Amino acid sequence: MTVYSPPAESVGILGTGSYLPGEPVGNDTVAARAGVTAEWIERKTGIVERHYAADHEAASDLAAEAAVRALDDAGVRARDVGWIVVATSTPDHPQPATAALVQHRIGAAGAMAFDVNAVCAGFATALHTGARLLAVPEADGGRRCALVVGAEVYSRILDRGDRRTAPLFGDGAGAVVLGPVAPGRGLLGTGMGSYGHLHGLIGVEAGGSRLPASEKTLLRGDHHFRMRGRDVRDFVVRELPAAVAGTLDAFAVDPGEVAHFVPHQANGEMLRSLAGSLGLPRARVHLTVDRHGNTGAASVPVTLDHVARDGALAEDDLLFLAGFGGGMTVGTALLRWGR
Repeated sequence: MTVYSPPAESVGILGTGSYLPGEPVGNDTVAARAGVTAEWIERKTGIVERHYAADHEAASDLAAEAAVRALDDAGVRARDVGWIVVATSTPDHPQPATAALVQHRIGAAGAMAFDVNAVCAGFATALHTGARLLAVPEADGGRRCALVVGAEVYSRILDRGDRRTAPLFGDGAGAVVLGPVAPGRGLLGTGMGSYGHLHGLIGVEAGGSRLPASEKTLLRGDHHFRMRGRDVRDFVVRELPAAVAGTLDAFAVDPGEVAHFVPHQANGEMLRSLAGSLGLPRARVHLTVDRHGNTGAASVPVTLDHVARDGALAEDDLLFLAGFGGGMTVGTALLRWGR
């Protein structure tokens, strides 16, 4: 994993927002199709319910709702957004970018908009990207805000009969507004690592240029999300503690200083079993997976928004964000809360 120093100018989170579509979908509904019981799902994953997008909703709709809420929380107008970076592995279309649709919907006409896809590590990647873009002044010397969004509609790519994946995933979007903050606050550093030799652990085989959509791919179910769960768990158990330690060591941060740990909400049972190996003795580990399921690139910003709105974050608290997912990829972000 490579670690990156903070931008020369202090950049931090000015506001958060999230959106979970529709009514909660309980385990009984999911279990019936996956051939398991509701109790089995909760015991294996820690998940009790999740949300699914309505038929008329796509990733951009969820992203725009979360974005508007984040802008409102930050007190920032859409016209003051210079960049929109959307992390998603379930875009509205192969092209154009989902971010372009978000830009249009929220009225951020002056913003440059694009997507990133690092699957469940996507938000950490997008956060790093947005902060770096803000570090470069515009031609007139101005520095506008960046809108960073994670949005997923996994319900469209799930095989509802696959007990390895169907109980885990839900839909949602989370967003943050990045902008200038006081010196010493904001993003203190990030870490990124990709392990391409493990790319086969997670994926959707069909629908791209390697295996275009056809009658055969539809009949074989090649458009469904597939995951080698045991191998993915082994990867996370091995790489996540190392990524946490490596990031803290690179920036000479005492692990005991970290007050909050916000991980990708992959599987509640796995995250609870890992907590003791992370080396964060005083950190509160924030889990929302029981209510939201695994929402991919949206899970970190959705959880962060809930934590912030619950009043759990105090000025100058040290936060550690971590994402991990397909590719395989790991992303970390260390930041000090406050403006």
